[in-house]
Amino acid sequence: MGTTVLGELRGAQKSAKGVSLYSRYVNRPAGRYLAAGAYRAGLTPNQVTLVSAAFTLAGIAAVALIRPCWPLALTVYAALVLGFAFDSADGQLARLTGKGGPAGEWLDHVVDCVKMVALHTAVLISFYRFFDLPGDGWLLLPLGFQLAAVVTFCGGLLTELLKRAAAEAATRAASATAGDPGGGAPAAAPPSRLRAVALLPVDYGVFCLVFLTLGAPGLFRAVYTVLAAVHALFLVAFLAKWFRELSALPRNPA
Repeated sequence: MGTTVLGELRGAQKSAKGVSLYSRYVNRPAGRYLAAGAYRAGLTPNQVTLVSAAFTLAGIAAVALIRPCWPLALTVYAALVLGFAFDSADGQLARLTGKGGPAGEWLDHVVDCVKMVALHTAVLISFYRFFDLPGDGWLLLPLGFQLAAVVTFCGGLLTELLKRAAAEAATRAASATAGDPGGGAPAAAPPSRLRAVALLPVDYGVFCLVFLTLGAPGLFRAVYTVLAAVHALFLVAFLAKWFRELSALPRNPA
């Protein structure tokens, strides 16, 4: 039974387009095994989403409440990575069982947004409580990182929704055209491995690796700073790309 479920889950994967190597080869396969276990346990996709939230929020709370040390680093990393894997498992389970829906997708995105805001807030609290910072200006760093992460998440999500709506409108218009035989959608291009590598710095799973350095606060602050700068640069590139793509879409008739 387990082999059958795993096989069905492999066939129910989302497209790998726009996905980093970590998510494609680490997080999704881990989520597949967790989804298979959840299926055998009789869990619903929404329950798996809440399990993901529980692991993630436990790790976030630990960052804010416990003085940085190596045991904390390992614990936080394990909690965040498990939470991320369960975040992949809920969608895979939904596609396997056909029990997904708008409410489940809404819950998944709300949890994603909460963890994004809460994690950088926890770093800010940890900076203030436990770090020997060179100056108070360092407290602005988690806020800037948080801004870049939230805008990237919301901008990407909104872009996909608008592009999907435009594609559906174009399909309806084509089907309504008299005598239009259709012809089918063009074959999708295979996912780019180069793009998958380039997206690694902004993959949440790679970001979780930063917390393995919590045992050395100075190193954590340095790595966190570098990754914040990388996210800011990617945000600028993403915004330009998304605006260009949306500008090329046909306008809706008035």
